[in-house]
Amino acid sequence: MQLSRPQSREGKRQLARDVTVRWDNAFARCYKLVAFIVNRPLPARPASGEGKEGANAGSTAYRFNREGLMKTTLFASLLLASTVLAVGAAAAQPFPFNEAGVTNGHWHLNSKDVAANEKIFVGMGGKAFQAGGRHRVLFPGVMIILDAAPGAPPSSGPTQGSVVNHVGFIVNNVQEQVAKWKAAGVPVEPGNNGRLDQAYVNTPDGLRIEILENKNQSMPIQSEHVHFFLPEAAIPQSQAWYGKIFGAKAGQRNNAPVADIPGVQLRFNKAETAQAPTKGRILDHIGFDVKDLKAFIKTLEANNIKLDRPYTVNDIGVGIAFITDPWGTYIEINERPPQ
Repeated sequence: MQLSRPQSREGKRQLARDVTVRWDNAFARCYKLVAFIVNRPLPARPASGEGKEGANAGSTAYRFNREGLMKTTLFASLLLASTVLAVGAAAAQPFPFNEAGVTNGHWHLNSKDVAANEKIFVGMGGKAFQAGGRHRVLFPGVMIILDAAPGAPPSSGPTQGSVVNHVGFIVNNVQEQVAKWKAAGVPVEPGNNGRLDQAYVNTPDGLRIEILENKNQSMPIQSEHVHFFLPEAAIPQSQAWYGKIFGAKAGQRNNAPVADIPGVQLRFNKAETAQAPTKGRILDHIGFDVKDLKAFIKTLEANNIKLDRPYTVNDIGVGIAFITDPWGTYIEINERPPQ
């Protein structure tokens, strides 16, 4: 299943919408087909009192009908499996890379209760799965990894008070989604100043998530932003740094500076004092995917940026390196094998 890779922001959102719709529709159709076939009764055996020729003919028909049903069931099962794998791979693919070879990747949590956080994100519409021994939830535009690294200490604090104050999703209708989420047990808080197009979700261990609305969006939910809180003088510096290192496109939203990377908008807000680094907090780090990690590391070195952890490749073939931005955001950089 091939999907075109648009370059405009709206085109990228439409791509994510298409992937989600294809996943849900294809899986539902194949599942119904398999369920219909496997619940069909087997043909009845021919009566034993028939004449020899009639019994032989009946047995032959019975055998062919049974074999035909079994082959059809096997085919439908294989069709379901192949559809899930093909559409699932498409859904897992990140947004197209920008000119610097970068796209949004993941948010890695230091969850106190993995099951509780998974329930929240699934209630919000994410697709839960496990890979590499870790619990993950996939949304259009971002993957959330719930488990802390083995041996990591408990979270040292919430996102508020750290450089990344919160992350954000955008939905097609805040009030409709909030009603569904509350019914699923998601802890939702109202928007600021009675706003109906805004809400917040705060996990029990302190991940703050802003929810905003785009009524022109056909999909229920997708990732939207990461919100940095920095001293005022650091805001233009950070915007320029992410542009230079990750190719983020500088712009403005509501007269405030932003920087766009495919799949996420980086936003900046004034903090009266320097905030705590992210490492060790509930949101331990954010992640970007790159086309060529070894080449990207050379770019980092050319800009005097040292790796916090050296280049490695894990057991599923993902290239990994870590850096910290000048203001304390811990960043994982991945090169993923072809889907």
